[in-house]
Formats: sequence, C-alpha cells, structure tokens
Amino acid sequence: MRPLPRVFLLPLLSLLLAACRDEQAGPRPRTPGTSGASAQIKTLGAAPADLTFRSGASLGGGALIYLGSRVSPVQPSAGQRVQLSHYFQAVRQPPEGFSLFVHLVDPGSGQMVANADHEFQNGAAPMASWPVGQVVEDVHTVQMPPVPVRVMLGFWRGDERLAVDDPRAQDGANRLLGPELGIAPELPEYKVQRVSKPPVLDGVLDDAAWKEATPVVLRGSFDGRSVSLRTEARMLYDEANLYVAFDVEDPDVWGTLRTRDAPIYEQEVVEVFLDANADGKTYNELQVSPHNVIFDAYFPARRQGMDLSWDSGMKTAVKVRGTLDDPADRDEGWTVEMQIPFARLAEVPRVPPQKGDRWRFNLYRLEHLGRRGVEGQAFSPLFIGDFHALPRFGWLTFD
Repeated sequence: MRPLPRVFLLPLLSLLLAACRDEQAGPRPRTPGTSGASAQIKTLGAAPADLTFRSGASLGGGALIYLGSRVSPVQPSAGQRVQLSHYFQAVRQPPEGFSLFVHLVDPGSGQMVANADHEFQNGAAPMASWPVGQVVEDVHTVQMPPVPVRVMLGFWRGDERLAVDDPRAQDGANRLLGPELGIAPELPEYKVQRVSKPPVLDGVLDDAAWKEATPVVLRGSFDGRSVSLRTEARMLYDEANLYVAFDVEDPDVWGTLRTRDAPIYEQEVVEVFLDANADGKTYNELQVSPHNVIFDAYFPARRQGMDLSWDSGMKTAVKVRGTLDDPADRDEGWTVEMQIPFARLAEVPRVPPQKGDRWRFNLYRLEHLGRRGVEGQAFSPLFIGDFHALPRFGWLTFD
C-alpha cells in the first residue's frame, strides 16, 4: 500500500517537525531543578460554568474525570492565537508518572496537524499530586492552523497511554475527544469544458482545445502558499474521456523508475485523484512521471485496499524541455497530457458526464528540490501531509 504520508518541505510543516516528536510520545520530563514543582497547584471547587466543550469521560478505571475545555476565542481564524483551558478532577488518588499530551488533528483522518504537548500547569501540577475531589485547570495557547482541527488529549507514560474508559469518548488509541476548532475554508471548483475535437496526445500543449481550457496554478499542498516552481494545469472532456494537462517548470527533470505501477510518487510526478460519485470513499489515483511511466490504482476506501491490478486504460504523452536525468545542465521543464476513459473509472454516475454533474478531485505535483527536499503542490490545498485527504478534494463541475 502507498506509504503514509509524505513530508513536504514547506515552512509550517518544517516548523512543526522541528518542534514535535512522534505523536505517540509527549513532552520529555524536565530535568531536576527545571520543573515548577515548587509552585502551587491551581485548583478550583468546580469547573467554570462557561465551558465551550463538556465531556465527563473517565480515565484509568474511574480514577480521573475529564470535565471539558474552554476555548477562547470560540471561533478562531487561521493564524490566530487560541487559549485552551482543560479541566480534570481526581476521583481517587491518581497514578504516578503520567504526563499530559495535546494533539490537534484532522477531524476526518485523525492525522496530527500540530503537537501541543506540554507539562500540566507548566510542571507545577504532576498528576500524582492532584488533590482528590478538586478540579485542576491547565491553560495553554496554540496557533490556529489553516483548517479545522479537533483537540485530542490524554496522558502518557513511556510507551503507554492512560486508558479512556468509554470507547465513545476516545479515538480508539486512548486519545480523549476534545473541542473542535475553526471553520473549513471553501473548497475550490474547476469547471471543465466539453470539446468536440480532442487534443492530440503528443505532449505539446499547442492544440486549440487546450488554449480554450481554463488554466489553474497549483499551490502549496500543505498551506496554500505560492510555490518555488510553477505548475499550470488544464482539463477538458468529450464523449468518452477526461483530458488533463500539466505544464511543469523544472530546472532538473529526472527519474529512475521505468516500470508501470512502480512507486513513481517517491520521485518527480504529476497526479490526478478522481472521486467520481463524490462519496468520499471510492476513488482512483493516476500518475505520470517525466519518463512517461504511469501509475494507476483503485481504492475502495481512503488508503485501504489499493488495487494495482485495475487498469485505467489511460493514454499519456510527455514532452521534456531539456535533458532527462542530467543534473549538470539546466532544464526548462516538462509537459504532460493524459487521456482518461470515463468507462474505466470507479462508480461514475453517468457516462459521459452531463452538464452540471459534480465530482470530487484533486491535482498534484511532487517536486524534489535539488533531488533532496520534497515540495508538494495541489489544486485544492490539504493542510496536512497526505494527498489522500478526501474531505479536502475540490469540485470538478462539468460545463
């Protein structure tokens, strides 16, 4: 199955990776003399009445109760500082050695967007010191990511997490369900035009049909920012096929894989993901490399059951403006044309699509900058490092 997920060399993700460890872990214990153990534990007689998220879930066989959290501001915008206050109560003497973790995750996939792990009350209130019957409060701030996230929290010790007693209050990995933050940005739409005379598949985008197609420039897949090397895409359709073209700026065009369905996504590649019935489950993935090697796969569900025996019937053509596989010179880039038969795609509602039909889709490019760091580009930015983030696919409307 295709590896989970690739890391893209973009500023925000680089910052997160530099600041965070594996999400199964948490903050490293403070060294002696650096904790806030001498500070007074902040306790309350009861949780505030204005909680924005209420839970009541118990942990550790009823030892602790997560009462809920308060979010301020309640509807934060991207980039805004958000104050999160979490409230717990010890019903009996808490276990020793557990530390707090806080994850901001993509609500659809559970994938971590940001790690907000820290010590409870800045180290002043280790769990074992919580007074039984009192409410303890932890307050911290996070920067609101560009997309909605769910707060997941709990306690860890070594390689284990403190068990959450009710399965409905957690994600299956002993992460408590906390508040949701943010409003989803609007998904982009591409209106694909129908043509009577399809383009000639030669890798050269000089056909009259392509000149009439709407161009779109791909953006950073992780944050929607402008990218270092331009990629322009266009789409068309006729009675039998969907046509996709990419015009890729690339000073070093290369690739070592030559076999169909090889993992060309680990090198330089352009990609199309199509969810024809827009169910957020079944979809097709189609890719082309600069050597005109193709990869096509069918998925019955997100990242599950990848079927490489599926044959898209896709025809492609590539034109390189430069010298393939020669890092000594400077290339201009490469262009790709893809002809994708509707009849081979998964669960197409109508063949051919009719005016007004709407699919979910995304277009991607992976560029290995200097053959080292990877830059991901997308038509609809994902804001997480996963091209299979189906809820963030854009809309393809047949005109």
